[in-house]
Amino acid sequence: MTQSAVHITNETISVYQYILKLSRKEDLTFDEMYDAFDAVLEGRASDSEIASLLMGLKEKGETVGEITALVTVLKDHALKLPHHVPGVIDNCGTGGDGSNSFNISTTSAFVIAGAGVKIAKHGNKSITSLTGSSDVLSALGLKLDYFPGKVAGQLDAAGIAFLFAPFVHPKIKQIMKVRNDLKVPTVFNMIGPLINPVDLDYQYLGIYKRDQVETMAHVLKSLGRKRAVVVNGAHSMDEANLAGENRIAILKDGEVRTHILKPSDVGLPGYDMEELRGGDGHVNKQILLDVLEGKATAAQRDTVLLNAGIAIFTAEKAESIKSGIEKAKESIESGSANEKLQELIKYTNEGVK
Repeated sequence: MTQSAVHITNETISVYQYILKLSRKEDLTFDEMYDAFDAVLEGRASDSEIASLLMGLKEKGETVGEITALVTVLKDHALKLPHHVPGVIDNCGTGGDGSNSFNISTTSAFVIAGAGVKIAKHGNKSITSLTGSSDVLSALGLKLDYFPGKVAGQLDAAGIAFLFAPFVHPKIKQIMKVRNDLKVPTVFNMIGPLINPVDLDYQYLGIYKRDQVETMAHVLKSLGRKRAVVVNGAHSMDEANLAGENRIAILKDGEVRTHILKPSDVGLPGYDMEELRGGDGHVNKQILLDVLEGKATAAQRDTVLLNAGIAIFTAEKAESIKSGIEKAKESIESGSANEKLQELIKYTNEGVK
């Protein structure tokens, strides 16, 4: 047997040992989880082994350490920016809530940028909803190609950039194929917002699973965020909304505190979930434009204000969520949010490097 063949066999056994450990409902250490998925990303694991890893984690229940290790290895294999841009936030959600709402976080991103917060929006095509963030941005005329230098330039010059996940993570195609074959939710349904290649100082994360709010806040702590907010909205939406009680976890000064946020807590009225319904890329494009141009319905506007306000608070540009909402309102009313959209369209089409 050749030395190469021995090496491949040993790598295969290594992944298999992690599968066996998971089958016994034993947690993987950070290093074991990292090594397992490093092998996957390097093409040293079969489809069946990847499926076994994902299902073993799902059936056992993923720990903070395992999720942190998975995010770390995925980021290590991603296409990185050439230099660190300080003070950046992402406001991406996991999706998966089945609400078919308009693109609330994408719309909010321009409001956040208009309030002076640098934002690197990590997103994808529609998977579980009618329209993903990249779908609506394409309809607006943005170019979604990804060059690390271009993204860094956009963040430095315009304070906003969009990162299309498949371009950022070219090594995860095999994992995505296995996910599609499995047809059940796995840890990858939760970590999309966490694998932004930008080294974020702040993060506002929406998730569709209420019982994971506090866990994900601790993952963000492990990943070194200065401040973060994780939200599961009313009706298990992966956005904060004004249709009831939102469960939020705030990571601040190294501690995680969880509580309920209601519309009355921030001086906003309540609305029915149906008022947040969106459509295809062109419908959601128009809603986004209406919000930024001050022509949206009250429910659409106030829901964006709530989410942008939470993000502005998260980025330490406001002392409270209520104060963040006021800054979000000013971003729209001054025209600054709409200007950020036009700047981003210009930069993506001109191919700034």
